[in-house]
Amino acid sequence: MADKKPAKATESKATKTYHISKRKEDNRWQVKAEGADKALKLFLTQDEAIAFAKKTAGNQDARIVIHKADGSFRRLTY
Repeated sequence: MADKKPAKATESKATKTYHISKRKEDNRWQVKAEGADKALKLFLTQDEAIAFAKKTAGNQDARIVIHKADGSFRRLTY
């Protein structure tokens, strides 16, 4: 019988997830940590929010989930 090698983890090592979504109350884009009550920062454009989230996530080895204006997923992970 051949030795079995441990399966490689297919999930990211990221421990934190940031969501980029559009707020209905003021139409601003927010970057929000998963499970948080408040946004980290607000932006006028989605591109600005994505740039901020990339920088923040890159410093923490976190992942990013981007939502469309209607709330559906644009991109599941960055």
